[in-house]
Amino acid sequence: MARGVRIAAGSIAIGCLVLAMKGAAWWITGSAALYSDALESIVNVAASVIALVALRFAAIPADANHTYGHDKAEFFAAVIEGVLIVIAALSIFRHAWETWQDPQPLVMAGKGIALNALATVLNAVWSAVLIHTGTRLRSPALTADGWHLLADVVTSVGIAAGVGLVVLTGYLVLDPLIAAATGVYVLWSGMAMIHSSVGGLMDAAPEPSVVHRIRELVADNAVGAIEAHDLRMRHAGKLTFLEFHLVVPGAMTVAESHDICDRIEEALRAELQQLMITIHVEPEAKAKQHGVPVL
Repeated sequence: MARGVRIAAGSIAIGCLVLAMKGAAWWITGSAALYSDALESIVNVAASVIALVALRFAAIPADANHTYGHDKAEFFAAVIEGVLIVIAALSIFRHAWETWQDPQPLVMAGKGIALNALATVLNAVWSAVLIHTGTRLRSPALTADGWHLLADVVTSVGIAAGVGLVVLTGYLVLDPLIAAATGVYVLWSGMAMIHSSVGGLMDAAPEPSVVHRIRELVADNAVGAIEAHDLRMRHAGKLTFLEFHLVVPGAMTVAESHDICDRIEEALRAELQQLMITIHVEPEAKAKQHGVPVL
């Protein structure tokens, strides 16, 4: 997770740079829409700090009070980031309404748009880095930070388009209208992030395709057993927990059943990373006839 921590720290530096550029764009133009964009950049910096703290906390080894580790801290960070995105969307709506009520002509719009566009490109590149790294490391905090930044990119494009149309057409009301429309997307993005992160906190199961593949691997590598039943899975940060009951013939020795368990675990871990497996061995009288049949 050292790479994840470095990436999170880099997000803070990138966020501060983008905030300065967007703040300058608002300062020289007086655009309320660009001001809203700069406000969201403040949220980005705060979200990056939260992600860094969460990654450091999640990296703490398991202890007596947290015997399964601290990985779920990343889900808390992702929820907080989702809430911050929602707050940013509400801020955009507020500024759009204020601008609608009292539209003001823009000054030095060209320079402001150019500066904002440069900051947006920087955000777009870094969001791709965060999403790629977060997905590869299975880090909810980094992934959430990346999607948060991508939402900011969409916001910035929408706001820049609004400011550009205001300059070209002279219709000042276009500025708040496009800003409000962009705010709708940001709000949806924040709510989706919260929903996804809450699923992790509630021990949601992996994707159906992953569950199906695990059932196949168990069936293919449990030769000598009778069936596997009560298979359950859950995500906790970068870890996936799997447990099930393995039914074996009553006359089978402990050593033989243990060999079957080792074979199943080896096959699962060869294909799936960060998997924690618990297998409960039972005699054939415990068979339920509705579990995973052994091939």
